[in-house]
Amino acid sequence: METQKFSYDNKITKAFAFATIFWSVVAFIVGLTVAALLFIPTLPDFIFGVEPSQLAKSQGFIGFGRLRMLHTSAAIYAFVGNGFFAGFYYSIQRLLKTRTNDTLSWIHFWGWQLIIVLVAITFLMGINTSKEYAEHEWPIDIFVAIIWVLFGIIMFITIAKRRVSHMYVAIWFYIATWIGITLLWVFNNLEVPIDWNIVHSKSYSAYAGVQDAMVQWWFGHNAVAFFLTTPVLGLMYYFMPKAANRPVFSYKLSIIHFWSLIFVYMWAGPHHLLYTSLPGWAQMLGTVFSIMLIAPSWGGMLNGLLTLRGAWDKVREDPILKMFVVAITCYGMATFEGPLLATKSLNKIGHFTDWVIGHVHIGTLGWNGFMTFGMLYYIIPRIYRTKLYSVKLANWHFWLGTLGIVLYAVPMYMSGFTQGLMWKQFNPDGTLVYKNFLETVTALRGFYITRFIGGVFYLAGAALMVVNIFVTVRKGNLLANEPAEAPALKISSKKGENEKKHTWLERTPIYFSILTLVALAIGGAIEVLPTVFVKSNIPTISSVKPYSPLELEGRDLYIREGCNACHSQMIRPFRDEVVRYGEYSKAGEYIYDRPFLWGSKRTGPDLHREGGKNPDSWHFTHMLNPRDTSPGSIMPAYPWLIYNKLDVSKTKEKLDVMKNWFNIPYDQELMDNYQKNMSDQAKEIVTSIFTDRPDYKERFEATAAKDGENFVPLEQREIIALIAYLQRLGTDIKNTEVKTASN
Repeated sequence: METQKFSYDNKITKAFAFATIFWSVVAFIVGLTVAALLFIPTLPDFIFGVEPSQLAKSQGFIGFGRLRMLHTSAAIYAFVGNGFFAGFYYSIQRLLKTRTNDTLSWIHFWGWQLIIVLVAITFLMGINTSKEYAEHEWPIDIFVAIIWVLFGIIMFITIAKRRVSHMYVAIWFYIATWIGITLLWVFNNLEVPIDWNIVHSKSYSAYAGVQDAMVQWWFGHNAVAFFLTTPVLGLMYYFMPKAANRPVFSYKLSIIHFWSLIFVYMWAGPHHLLYTSLPGWAQMLGTVFSIMLIAPSWGGMLNGLLTLRGAWDKVREDPILKMFVVAITCYGMATFEGPLLATKSLNKIGHFTDWVIGHVHIGTLGWNGFMTFGMLYYIIPRIYRTKLYSVKLANWHFWLGTLGIVLYAVPMYMSGFTQGLMWKQFNPDGTLVYKNFLETVTALRGFYITRFIGGVFYLAGAALMVVNIFVTVRKGNLLANEPAEAPALKISSKKGENEKKHTWLERTPIYFSILTLVALAIGGAIEVLPTVFVKSNIPTISSVKPYSPLELEGRDLYIREGCNACHSQMIRPFRDEVVRYGEYSKAGEYIYDRPFLWGSKRTGPDLHREGGKNPDSWHFTHMLNPRDTSPGSIMPAYPWLIYNKLDVSKTKEKLDVMKNWFNIPYDQELMDNYQKNMSDQAKEIVTSIFTDRPDYKERFEATAAKDGENFVPLEQREIIALIAYLQRLGTDIKNTEVKTASN
């Protein structure tokens, strides 16, 4: 048989590896900043100034809501994404004995980096859709789809010209990753732009309320599954055996692990919405399949750890293996804890609390982070034909990172337990022990400080890695085109007479991919389609009316500032929540919410019944400086909302989209006179504020006299639209006698 000579492309591996290192530091620094804001909410004051007029100049550039979005996207798509691509290009060439396409690979690389930069810019500008892990507006959604399809083309071209008959297990996970994310990205990001302006883009979700929540968490949970789990499992199946110089423990277990995992995962999304307005049957399916996930997840964990049989002595000396062991252990912990949180008994305590934050970061910092670090330590010396500069520094990285994970996760668990239990405490007379929500926030300060210290340790470990790899690269020489040779392969899709079905499937990528698509699509189709298309799942309520034009603009400001990062809009049917907030939330209340804003964390109180609870002047003061109305609050100030003129240049387009695309029942009189409608509602709010606070009226009158023609009346400023939206929340439903689930 003819032996063919070729070379592996190490340049593209190097590029993605260096991008991984760079973006990891960025993601960690942004994460530390977000963590610091929870116990130093006045941090922006040290940069821009303490006066509201000074802070207003920041325009929320480093506001908590915007930075949180940036941190999660940087960690997921920039750090883990680039890490996966680095490992993918290194491993797939060697597994298939062929070279990836150079031109397409570099388009992939620069396209992905451009996406990351655009995401950072738009998030800091407040351009987002609020949909967790997919906050990007429609132009970036399309750009991501194009680059992701290009990545799939690169992968399947490489598979097509392989010189190895069978696809190794790592490639199964790469294929599932591409198919899974393609499905999720397309369906979750269906939206209607208000116009074709790609610089200041704005769109509305194709789904509303409960439907949007179902689709979003089908995406959100499975984005974790198919961007943070399956690709990293593929890396585990390649790099763990290589680093340990041992074969994978069980090939049969690999088969069971793969097919059961990709089938079950797609069903588990609704466990993020337990006790909400989601239909009960969908919640039940989410819980059942989440519990089932323990088996395949732990099968993969055991397959990884048992690969080290006979090689545990190496773990003591090799920092790469140390990191892989901790990574896989964290994967096991996270995939055990996730199903536990999907049970209703624990979910009603843990949901909306810091417990979930600790759970997520065990997976991100431990599983994703350490797997990526170990992979980088493995790849860089090999492509640079040298040894790692310092094993001692790598070991220090390991211990600092491990300590950082512990100091991060444990305080978050303790904080979550504290929150969940404080919220539910009642006095003997039936009143809440902690009636003021702020009491449950100030009690957590020590936990947040400790979490920050853990993040510092983790970042310090990453800094040592940067130094170690930099020096390693300096003393080595890149082998840009690594020589290789392999026999030519004659590919046949015909099944051999005695060939096992899965063995045949492994060498027929088309059939393998089709079967993978079917396994992935079943769960999503059964859960999502009835929620979207069967109207009985979303009962309507006659008293619920569409948002007024001013309220719609205010809602968009709420989204722009990322308020849903701290405030939920979902009152669950528990005694404590009904007593604290008001009547529990109904599915029919959200039929005009595009996108839904239920939130996933309560750093601040739920706002679904906020309308009418406080006067307009209270909201004005609260946004100017939250500590003036709520001493000890950790909420940041939003003075730019008070100084900015409300942009109403797109209001007509927004109303047109709502009416013409989504059949929102705006009558023609409103459509023709929306400006007067907005003006009248704004004047009512301003009158209310000035009546309660004559001092505010005096200040604005003095400013008007000073600024002359340049003065913008208060009724034309952003704060009024936001107040209009907040005062609308929950007012369509009157308090009645309600039944609650037991606490």
